[in-house]
Amino acid sequence: MNWDTDSSEYDKMAPCVLKIQLLRSPVVPPGSAKPDAAMSLASELGDRALALPCDVRQPSDVTQAMSTVAEKFGRLNLAVSCAGVGWAERTLAKDGSPADLDAYRRIIEINLIGTYDFARQAASLMAKNEPDASGERGAIVMTASLAAFDGQIGQSAYSASKGGLVGMTLPMSRDLAPVGVRVMTIAPGLMDTPIYDPVGGAELKERLVGLTVFPKRLGAADEYAHLVQAIAENSYLNGETIRHDAATRLPPR
Repeated sequence: MNWDTDSSEYDKMAPCVLKIQLLRSPVVPPGSAKPDAAMSLASELGDRALALPCDVRQPSDVTQAMSTVAEKFGRLNLAVSCAGVGWAERTLAKDGSPADLDAYRRIIEINLIGTYDFARQAASLMAKNEPDASGERGAIVMTASLAAFDGQIGQSAYSASKGGLVGMTLPMSRDLAPVGVRVMTIAPGLMDTPIYDPVGGAELKERLVGLTVFPKRLGAADEYAHLVQAIAENSYLNGETIRHDAATRLPPR
Protein backbone atom coordinates (compact mmCIF):
# COMPACT_ATOMS: atom_id res chain seq x y z
CA MET A 1 0.00 0.00 0.00
CA ASN A 2 1.53 3.31 -0.99
CA TRP A 3 0.77 6.91 -1.84
CA ASP A 4 3.32 8.86 -3.79
CA THR A 5 3.98 12.38 -4.98
CA ASP A 6 6.46 11.37 -7.69
CA SER A 7 5.07 9.91 -10.91
CA SER A 8 8.18 7.89 -11.74
CA GLU A 9 7.72 5.79 -8.61
CA TYR A 10 4.36 4.53 -9.88
CA ASP A 11 6.05 2.70 -12.74
CA LYS A 12 8.57 1.27 -10.30
CA MET A 13 5.98 -0.03 -7.87
CA ALA A 14 3.33 -1.43 -10.22
CA PRO A 15 5.04 -4.84 -10.53
CA CYS A 16 5.49 -4.84 -6.76
CA VAL A 17 1.78 -4.49 -6.23
CA LEU A 18 1.13 -7.34 -8.65
CA LYS A 19 3.65 -9.53 -6.84
CA ILE A 20 2.18 -8.76 -3.43
CA GLN A 21 -1.19 -9.80 -4.79
CA LEU A 22 0.19 -13.34 -4.60
CA LEU A 23 -0.08 -13.01 -0.83
CA ARG A 24 -3.86 -13.08 -1.32
CA SER A 25 -4.43 -9.87 0.58
CA PRO A 26 -6.33 -6.80 -0.59
CA VAL A 27 -3.97 -4.28 -2.16
CA VAL A 28 -3.91 -0.55 -2.75
CA PRO A 29 -1.92 0.31 -5.90
CA PRO A 30 0.48 3.23 -5.63
CA GLY A 31 -1.18 6.59 -5.97
CA SER A 32 0.86 9.01 -8.05
CA ALA A 33 0.84 12.04 -10.25
CA LYS A 34 -0.69 9.63 -12.80
CA PRO A 35 -4.06 8.83 -11.21
CA ASP A 36 -5.37 7.30 -14.44
CA ALA A 37 -2.56 4.74 -14.39
CA ALA A 38 -3.31 3.89 -10.76
CA MET A 39 -6.99 3.45 -11.56
CA SER A 40 -6.12 1.24 -14.54
CA LEU A 41 -3.94 -1.04 -12.40
CA ALA A 42 -6.62 -1.27 -9.73
CA SER A 43 -9.12 -2.25 -12.42
CA GLU A 44 -6.81 -5.03 -13.61
CA LEU A 45 -6.53 -6.39 -10.07
CA GLY A 46 -10.29 -6.44 -9.58
CA ASP A 47 -12.44 -6.00 -6.49
CA ARG A 48 -9.56 -6.77 -4.14
CA ALA A 49 -7.74 -3.57 -5.18
CA LEU A 50 -8.36 0.12 -4.61
CA ALA A 51 -6.58 3.14 -6.12
CA LEU A 52 -6.23 6.10 -3.76
CA PRO A 53 -4.13 9.02 -5.04
CA CYS A 54 -2.78 10.85 -2.02
CA ASP A 55 -0.27 13.62 -1.29
CA VAL A 56 1.90 12.37 1.58
CA ARG A 57 2.67 15.98 2.50
CA GLN A 58 -0.93 16.34 3.65
CA PRO A 59 -1.70 14.30 6.79
CA SER A 60 -5.41 14.69 6.14
CA ASP A 61 -4.98 12.96 2.76
CA VAL A 62 -3.26 10.01 4.41
CA THR A 63 -5.92 9.86 7.12
CA GLN A 64 -8.69 9.81 4.54
CA ALA A 65 -6.95 7.10 2.55
CA MET A 66 -6.49 4.93 5.65
CA SER A 67 -10.14 5.38 6.52
CA THR A 68 -11.15 4.30 3.03
CA VAL A 69 -8.94 1.20 3.26
CA ALA A 70 -10.47 0.27 6.62
CA GLU A 71 -13.97 0.78 5.29
CA LYS A 72 -13.45 -1.33 2.16
CA PHE A 73 -11.20 -4.11 3.44
CA GLY A 74 -11.72 -4.09 7.19
CA ARG A 75 -7.99 -4.35 7.97
CA LEU A 76 -4.49 -3.52 6.75
CA ASN A 77 -1.83 -6.25 6.86
CA LEU A 78 1.10 -4.85 4.87
CA ALA A 79 2.01 -1.23 4.18
CA VAL A 80 4.77 -0.48 1.64
CA SER A 81 5.89 3.14 1.37
CA CYS A 82 7.75 4.25 -1.75
CA ALA A 83 6.95 7.96 -1.72
CA GLY A 84 10.06 9.81 -2.81
CA VAL A 85 11.56 12.52 -4.97
CA GLY A 86 15.16 13.34 -5.81
CA TRP A 87 17.17 16.52 -5.74
CA ALA A 88 20.81 17.37 -6.43
CA GLU A 89 22.45 20.61 -5.34
CA ARG A 90 25.79 21.36 -3.73
CA THR A 91 25.69 22.93 -0.28
CA LEU A 92 27.63 25.84 -1.75
CA ALA A 93 27.51 26.83 -5.40
CA LYS A 94 30.69 27.72 -7.27
CA ASP A 95 29.94 31.39 -6.67
CA GLY A 96 29.74 30.77 -2.92
CA SER A 97 25.97 31.10 -2.64
CA PRO A 98 24.24 28.65 -0.28
CA ALA A 99 21.90 25.92 -1.42
CA ASP A 100 18.15 26.46 -1.69
CA LEU A 101 16.74 25.76 1.77
CA ASP A 102 13.18 25.43 0.47
CA ALA A 103 14.30 22.67 -1.90
CA TYR A 104 16.00 20.86 1.00
CA ARG A 105 12.88 21.22 3.11
CA ARG A 106 10.69 19.79 0.33
CA ILE A 107 12.81 16.65 0.04
CA ILE A 108 12.68 16.07 3.80
CA GLU A 109 8.96 16.76 3.89
CA ILE A 110 8.12 14.18 1.21
CA ASN A 111 10.73 11.47 1.66
CA LEU A 112 11.10 11.47 5.44
CA ILE A 113 8.15 13.18 7.11
CA GLY A 114 5.70 11.84 4.52
CA THR A 115 6.94 8.30 5.06
CA TYR A 116 6.80 8.67 8.85
CA ASP A 117 3.23 9.93 8.67
CA PHE A 118 2.29 7.04 6.39
CA ALA A 119 3.91 4.55 8.78
CA ARG A 120 2.37 5.93 11.97
CA GLN A 121 -1.11 6.00 10.47
CA ALA A 122 -0.71 2.53 8.96
CA ALA A 123 0.42 1.22 12.35
CA SER A 124 -2.63 2.74 14.00
CA LEU A 125 -4.86 0.83 11.61
CA MET A 126 -2.89 -2.42 11.97
CA ALA A 127 -3.09 -2.24 15.76
CA LYS A 128 -6.83 -2.95 15.44
CA ASN A 129 -6.21 -6.29 13.69
CA GLU A 130 -6.65 -9.59 15.46
CA PRO A 131 -3.14 -10.98 16.00
CA ASP A 132 -1.97 -14.24 14.44
CA ALA A 133 -0.59 -17.14 16.47
CA SER A 134 2.73 -15.35 17.02
CA GLY A 135 1.08 -12.08 18.01
CA GLU A 136 1.74 -10.29 14.72
CA ARG A 137 -0.80 -7.78 13.45
CA GLY A 138 1.02 -6.38 10.41
CA ALA A 139 4.23 -5.20 8.77
CA ILE A 140 5.48 -1.89 7.43
CA VAL A 141 8.14 -1.66 4.71
CA MET A 142 9.82 1.68 4.02
CA THR A 143 11.99 2.47 1.00
CA ALA A 144 15.34 4.17 1.52
CA SER A 145 18.24 4.17 -0.97
CA LEU A 146 21.90 3.28 -1.23
CA ALA A 147 22.34 7.08 -1.04
CA ALA A 148 21.50 6.75 2.65
CA PHE A 149 24.98 5.23 3.02
CA ASP A 150 26.93 6.45 -0.04
CA GLY A 151 25.54 9.91 -0.75
CA GLN A 152 27.19 11.63 -3.70
CA ILE A 153 28.12 15.26 -4.21
CA GLY A 154 24.95 17.31 -4.30
CA GLN A 155 22.87 14.69 -2.46
CA SER A 156 22.88 16.21 1.02
CA ALA A 157 19.10 16.61 1.07
CA TYR A 158 18.29 13.27 -0.55
CA SER A 159 20.80 11.34 1.58
CA ALA A 160 19.52 12.99 4.74
CA SER A 161 15.95 12.01 3.90
CA LYS A 162 16.81 8.41 3.11
CA GLY A 163 19.28 8.13 5.97
CA GLY A 164 16.49 9.26 8.26
CA LEU A 165 14.42 6.26 7.20
CA VAL A 166 17.30 3.91 7.97
CA GLY A 167 17.81 5.61 11.33
CA MET A 168 14.21 5.30 12.45
CA THR A 169 13.71 1.68 11.39
CA LEU A 170 14.96 0.12 14.62
CA PRO A 171 13.34 2.56 17.07
CA MET A 172 10.05 2.36 15.19
CA SER A 173 10.16 -1.44 15.34
CA ARG A 174 10.68 -1.14 19.10
CA ASP A 175 7.83 1.35 19.38
CA LEU A 176 5.45 -0.97 17.57
CA ALA A 177 6.55 -4.27 19.11
CA PRO A 178 3.88 -4.12 21.84
CA VAL A 179 1.13 -4.12 19.21
CA GLY A 180 2.78 -6.78 17.04
CA VAL A 181 3.72 -4.65 14.03
CA ARG A 182 7.07 -5.27 12.31
CA VAL A 183 9.09 -2.53 10.56
CA MET A 184 11.63 -3.11 7.81
CA THR A 185 13.38 -0.87 5.30
CA ILE A 186 14.74 -1.68 1.85
CA ALA A 187 17.60 0.38 0.47
CA PRO A 188 17.46 -0.18 -3.30
CA GLY A 189 20.47 0.39 -5.50
CA LEU A 190 20.44 1.41 -9.14
CA MET A 191 17.05 0.24 -10.34
CA ASP A 192 15.82 0.15 -13.92
CA THR A 193 12.93 2.61 -13.78
CA PRO A 194 11.65 5.47 -15.97
CA ILE A 195 13.18 7.96 -13.53
CA TYR A 196 16.29 8.05 -15.74
CA ASP A 197 14.45 8.78 -18.98
CA PRO A 198 14.38 12.60 -18.69
CA VAL A 199 18.05 12.83 -17.64
CA GLY A 200 19.96 10.60 -20.02
CA GLY A 201 17.89 7.51 -20.71
CA ALA A 202 19.74 4.50 -22.12
CA GLU A 203 23.12 6.26 -22.15
CA LEU A 204 22.89 7.09 -18.46
CA LYS A 205 21.73 3.59 -17.59
CA GLU A 206 24.75 2.15 -19.39
CA ARG A 207 27.07 4.30 -17.28
CA LEU A 208 25.29 3.31 -14.09
CA VAL A 209 25.70 -0.38 -14.87
CA GLY A 210 29.45 0.24 -14.66
CA LEU A 211 29.06 1.03 -10.95
CA THR A 212 27.47 -2.31 -10.07
CA VAL A 213 29.63 -5.21 -8.87
CA PHE A 214 27.50 -8.27 -9.63
CA PRO A 215 25.15 -8.79 -11.35
CA LYS A 216 26.40 -6.25 -13.90
CA ARG A 217 23.02 -4.70 -14.61
CA LEU A 218 20.41 -2.46 -13.07
CA GLY A 219 17.95 -3.94 -10.61
CA ALA A 220 14.44 -4.89 -11.69
CA ALA A 221 11.24 -3.73 -10.03
CA ASP A 222 10.12 -7.35 -9.79
CA GLU A 223 13.20 -8.11 -7.67
CA TYR A 224 12.22 -5.33 -5.30
CA ALA A 225 8.73 -6.84 -5.21
CA HIS A 226 10.14 -10.27 -4.43
CA LEU A 227 12.04 -8.84 -1.47
CA VAL A 228 8.90 -7.12 -0.16
CA GLN A 229 7.07 -10.43 -0.41
CA ALA A 230 9.88 -12.22 1.45
CA ILE A 231 9.72 -9.64 4.23
CA ALA A 232 5.96 -10.03 4.48
CA GLU A 233 6.21 -13.82 4.71
CA ASN A 234 9.23 -14.04 7.05
CA SER A 235 7.94 -12.93 10.44
CA TYR A 236 11.42 -12.99 12.04
CA LEU A 237 12.57 -10.05 9.96
CA ASN A 238 12.20 -6.85 11.98
CA GLY A 239 14.00 -3.59 12.73
CA GLU A 240 16.57 -3.83 9.92
CA THR A 241 17.50 -2.24 6.60
CA ILE A 242 18.33 -4.54 3.70
CA ARG A 243 20.59 -3.20 0.96
CA HIS A 244 19.30 -4.37 -2.41
CA ASP A 245 22.09 -3.10 -4.65
CA ALA A 246 24.31 -5.79 -6.25
CA ALA A 247 27.17 -4.75 -3.89
CA THR A 248 27.19 -1.26 -5.42
CA ARG A 249 29.01 1.52 -3.59
CA LEU A 250 28.57 4.97 -5.06
CA PRO A 251 31.64 7.13 -5.75
CA PRO A 252 31.68 10.82 -4.76
CA ARG A 253 30.29 11.86 -8.16
